[in-house]
Amino acid sequence: MGHEHAHGDVGRTGLTVALGITGTVLVVEALGAFLTGSLALLVDAGHMLTDAAGLLIAVLAATAMARPPTSRRTWGWARTETLAAGAQASVLLAVGIYAFVEGVLRLISPPPVASGGLLVLGILGVVANSASAFVLAGSRNANLNLRAAFLEVANDVLGSLAVIAAAVIILLTGWTRADAVAGMLIAVLIAPRAVLILRQAGSVLLESVPSQLDLDQVRTHLLGVAHVTDVHDLHASLIGTGLPVLTAHVVVEESCLHDGHTHDILDQLQSCLREHFPVSVEHSTFQLEPAGHSIHEADVHA
Repeated sequence: MGHEHAHGDVGRTGLTVALGITGTVLVVEALGAFLTGSLALLVDAGHMLTDAAGLLIAVLAATAMARPPTSRRTWGWARTETLAAGAQASVLLAVGIYAFVEGVLRLISPPPVASGGLLVLGILGVVANSASAFVLAGSRNANLNLRAAFLEVANDVLGSLAVIAAAVIILLTGWTRADAVAGMLIAVLIAPRAVLILRQAGSVLLESVPSQLDLDQVRTHLLGVAHVTDVHDLHASLIGTGLPVLTAHVVVEESCLHDGHTHDILDQLQSCLREHFPVSVEHSTFQLEPAGHSIHEADVHA
């Protein structure tokens, strides 16, 4: 049986505004990198390019998530947020690796850098990226898609600060390797966050048990419900952020299947999932069965 779930237009306006800001800064920084010869600015422009692509994916994902469920897609497009976040993080990680390798090469053989233009563009980047981060801050915890987008623009703020620091050092000391160091610093800031988002997205796609749920504890609680004698084929996963689901086969006393007591048992099982764990499982499916029914099932899991 399908269930209907509405997915709101969470953060789509904010994502669209952030995309417009990021796209504008991208064009300015790309031109600035060409004119100044700065690696830090080039890397930040590359970072902005991936962010613009990531934000575009995020906007498309938010649009898809707002579509209603159908008889073919009973959960709607909720998992689009996970695919979008994974795509953003993959590109972001690739940029980080490139930036670090290029930074090492430029430390060995530093090219000339126009520090004045670098400073102006760094300040512009801080202002623009801070505006994008502000727009997305309020909805950053709504889902994985928005969290990935917010982390990208937050990293852009830090990257622009690194560009400013490099420009100031070059202006004061003439040490052009500061630009390469700034580019490598941006890479170091990018990589861990990209890996974190990739791990979270992968966990959802592999249908891992939500981190807030301990299935051993869940089993113990379910077995504590009156007239329940066994629980098997217990599975839990995330359809999307804030949408955990759980299924289980629950063995009950034979008499319960004949005296109408199963309604009370179902109420207690579902109430248990909603009230006793850090994450409330609102979407659960229980198969109530008599002892010995499992021999009719093709395969029984834990």
